[in-house]
Amino acid sequence: MSTPDAPVRPRLVRDRTTVGLYTPYVAWGWVLYSFNPSVPLLADELDISGAQAGLHGTAMAVGSLLASVAVPRSVRAVGRRGTIVVLALLVALGVAGLVLAPSLPWTLTSILVAALGGSGAIAAVQVGLADHTGPAASAAITEANGVGSSVGLIGPLAVGACVTAGWGWRPGVAVAIVLGVVAAAVVARLPVSAALPAVRRRAHPAASEQATDEQATDQAPEQAPAPVAPAERTAAGPPRRAGARRRLRPSALFLVALVAAVALENATTYWAADLVVTRTDAGPGIATATTAGLVAGMSAIRFVTGPLSLRVAPVHVLAASFVVAIGGWAVLWTATDARVALAGLVLAGIGYGAQYPLSIALLLAVTPGHRDRAQAHATLAGALALGVAPFLLGALGDAVGPHLAFLVVPVLAVMGAVTAAAGGRLARRDGPPSVLTRA
Repeated sequence: MSTPDAPVRPRLVRDRTTVGLYTPYVAWGWVLYSFNPSVPLLADELDISGAQAGLHGTAMAVGSLLASVAVPRSVRAVGRRGTIVVLALLVALGVAGLVLAPSLPWTLTSILVAALGGSGAIAAVQVGLADHTGPAASAAITEANGVGSSVGLIGPLAVGACVTAGWGWRPGVAVAIVLGVVAAAVVARLPVSAALPAVRRRAHPAASEQATDEQATDQAPEQAPAPVAPAERTAAGPPRRAGARRRLRPSALFLVALVAAVALENATTYWAADLVVTRTDAGPGIATATTAGLVAGMSAIRFVTGPLSLRVAPVHVLAASFVVAIGGWAVLWTATDARVALAGLVLAGIGYGAQYPLSIALLLAVTPGHRDRAQAHATLAGALALGVAPFLLGALGDAVGPHLAFLVVPVLAVMGAVTAAAGGRLARRDGPPSVLTRA
């Protein structure tokens, strides 16, 4: 006999729109996981320092920063579909410039354009997935990231193979040109839905974000997010009572966890190969290919984390993932054999894989009605982390060597674990949405 009050577990429906929205993750994932481990090779090719090479992370951050400003405006002006299509094509354009670039200014400009397209497309897609899948958003966003990193897993292997063959890193990265064009074509052909509503002219642009949410609800009521309790609005938006004392919001803490996640992933993908070269007897090609272990761990855990987040509170999984990341760092940092280093990267990837998608899903869960704005804040925060972390680790590596520089990693992981747990406590205190309290 069923109990009327028993919670109904959300279920992820992988329809044409859900799967189609995964394609921009594939293109951007290839760029991240093929180019980032190629940065030390680029530094040798252009005869530049580690700090100068780390400026590619800063350029990516600038592109993401521009995306945080441009994407909400573009969604209001031309709709989510048009925005994603244009940004996916920008990925292809930026990568084409990157592989043809003869000098540092050209590579920096090209990766900025690619990052504007890639991070912007992901930002627009994540809100669309949240609107389309409702209470199953944590699973959809995590699985989408898993698809991207799974395809991206081939990237470091392709680059390593090209380097070993004497072709350099550029042919391996160039595959993203094709993937960007394919993603744009797929999204352009998806049907109108809550994720990709038809563009409407609005008399009051200031109210456009609320209108987008209402339109999504009208078009797909069965997929709409669960109703928002008054206490949730207190956690995500203005206080309920005029003059009420302002409190730290869970969304701010989830943003900090997001910063830690982005910093960890990008600092490691940029400089892990350099650490492996200096600490083991592996050559540049083999060391670059070991980065695939990190991506493999990330990809594998994302397909586990997605279903798990429908049964266990995602905030608990997020906090635990930072602890696992510390274990992976410890194995990598103490390794003097390439095989042990590879094992450490796999374990670190198992930790890293859950961090970004769950941070985003939790942020969107505690900001109902303001998701495009929250996603813009997340893109901005991620841009800052992306700009600082690889540059900082490169500069520290120049000063004290990559081994000591990698001590930054466990510090970031502790910060992420603490803020994720604290954000969960604050959200539960104010009456959390179901994504925080899986039964």
